[in-house]
Order: sequence, then C-alpha cells, then structure tokens
Amino acid sequence: MADEDECLMREALALAETADSPFGAVIARDGKILARGFNMGQRMNDPTAHGEMVAIRACIAADGADALKGTTLYTTGEPCVMCMGAILWCGIARLVYAASIQELSQHMGQVMITASEIAGKAPFAEIDITGGVLADEALKLFR
Repeated sequence: MADEDECLMREALALAETADSPFGAVIARDGKILARGFNMGQRMNDPTAHGEMVAIRACIAADGADALKGTTLYTTGEPCVMCMGAILWCGIARLVYAASIQELSQHMGQVMITASEIAGKAPFAEIDITGGVLADEALKLFR
C-alpha cells in the first residue's frame, strides 16, 4: 500500500503545482484514479473550491455520488473542516494526506481541528486516515 500511496500522492502534488493555493487531490479505487481536483478558489471566485471539493464534484459529475463510497482520497494537505465534512458525508473510506494542519498553519491560516477529530465526531462514518505521506515534498509547495 505504501508504494501505491506515494504514487497517487505524487499525482496530487503535481496537481497542486497548478493550483491557486497548493492543494491537489485525487480520488481512487483499487489504484485507479476516478477524479482529480486542485484548489481553484481564486480563479473561480469560489472559497469552497478546495482541491478535495473539486475532486469530489468531478467524481459525482462523472459517475454519481455512489461512486465515492469506499474510495480513497489523496490530498496534499490535511483537509479543512468543510472538506473533511464532505469526505465523511460522501462515504469515502480512506483519507491519505501529506502535510498536517499543524504543519500547514506555519505557512497559512488554518482552523486548528484535525481530520481525526472531525471523524471522531461522526459516528455514522468509518474512515481510515493516514497522514504524512510525502509531507516534506508538499510543504515545499507552501513555502
């Protein structure tokens, strides 16, 4: 799983390089990418256009909401409260992120609530969370 996680995180990192703010996201099932997204908040004049939200919306547009159930979402930064809520409501089974909220807060404003804290308040959803995958590479994009 570690090799697959790194490979798919590298895809998210590549997307982040083109983003308004360096957040890229990939949604995958069994190693196959279903959707991609990157932060487009400025270019869309939409403060909700975070990488995770763009990827979720792309997956829904292509395959419907049920396609998200049981997937893995890879993202260059630990999801914010809004994105983590959407991840849980969509039934995404696994979250893999690079830089943590704490690490990101050294470079930009953050709501200091972790993905695990939010998941712990959602008894309706089960999610496996893995953090720190290629975090050093992601943090270079935020400097």
